Amino acid sequence: MAVTRDDVAHVAALARLALDEAQMTQMVTELNGILAHMDVLQQVNTSGVSGTAAVEEAGMPLRRDAGPPLSLARPLESFAPSMRDGFLLVPRLSTHEDTAPEDLE
Repeated sequence: MAVTRDDVAHVAALARLALDEAQMTQMVTELNGILAHMDVLQQVNTSGVSGTAAVEEAGMPLRRDAGPPLSLARPLESFAPSMRDGFLLVPRLSTHEDTAPEDLE
């Protein structure tokens, strides 16, 4: 199945793309080249190849999601003007300038 200029114009209109005549011609050529390559790939004999030949039946091995906790270079309290119950308190963006820590509660 080949892509026509009308197909490209229709998709460009749906995507609200403004393509000039040169871009339209180039797009038709590129899309038809991709489809021709897919036709070549469909002719490859893959009858003796399983779908997961590279990873076998068990799948990809996964590493343990564990490790030592990362230590911070600075104390946690130095990242924000104030803390409460282990959480960082930061000012709102609209009140970011000249906000004292007591205004954050």
